[in-house]
Amino acid sequence: IYQEPPLLERSIRDMLAEDINEIIVDSRDAFKTAVRQVKRIDKEHRPKVRLYDNPTPIFEYFKLEPQIASIFKRKLTLPSGAELVIDETEAMIAIDINSSKSRGGKDHPETILKTNLEAVEAIARQLKLRNVGGLVVIDFIDMRSRKDKQLVYRKMREALANDRAKSKILPISRLGLMEMTRQREHESLQHTVFDDCEYCHGRGKVKSPTTISVEVQRALEELLRRNGHRNDIPIRVQVHPKVLERLRKEDREILEQMEKEYGGELSFRADPNLHQEEFIMIDLNTEQELRHNRPFCEE
Repeated sequence: IYQEPPLLERSIRDMLAEDINEIIVDSRDAFKTAVRQVKRIDKEHRPKVRLYDNPTPIFEYFKLEPQIASIFKRKLTLPSGAELVIDETEAMIAIDINSSKSRGGKDHPETILKTNLEAVEAIARQLKLRNVGGLVVIDFIDMRSRKDKQLVYRKMREALANDRAKSKILPISRLGLMEMTRQREHESLQHTVFDDCEYCHGRGKVKSPTTISVEVQRALEELLRRNGHRNDIPIRVQVHPKVLERLRKEDREILEQMEKEYGGELSFRADPNLHQEEFIMIDLNTEQELRHNRPFCEE
């Protein structure tokens, strides 16, 4: 049965190339393993393997922690002050260059070109570090000069020329968009390191207490109509604490009106075990669930 080699050997196998200047390890055992693996691939690369013996931890010495952290950030700041916004979705990677925080005359053609060229270098680096593949769409700051557009296009091709993953890059369109595809070799770093959030199921958002309050009110109105506006059925509504806070404060008058319609047989209870988007309506006579509104992501 085929079995993948350990991480160090696998990393050398997958990453060793002409553009790698050094392989630095901080353990003698790892150093021996690295030398052995490099020789197995290409003996000419043997001088690139170096043992790190400085008392300062290797990650601290090379300031790797901030660089690693940047791989997982959605927003990155460019030297000019502009922002690079990277969104990885199932369909594609969308990258936007936001010049709102850029220093200097942000509408000046020279400033725009400089910012876009900064973005090219950062994007090429991030694509490699994040190991993303598939369709990539880049929204550059709008350039009026055709010459400037061609320069940015050429610089992007140059920046990715030594990339192990093959890319196909199209010139910048009239809308200021550059489309490209990058060969997908393995899962992206984001998919390797992170799991989808169990609370929002990877959406990154949940419905607000205001929205759920409105849904509770609408559900109660539906129950009232369905039962012929009878108010002899005692109902308890269980909601997330944040939703109950909304109902008791901003929506207090609406809540009081509903309680009048139900003849005081309507009660609310906070349940911290419920999802923020979830609420349950129970008939207190029978303890039967009349309505169970589940989170949007579970429907």
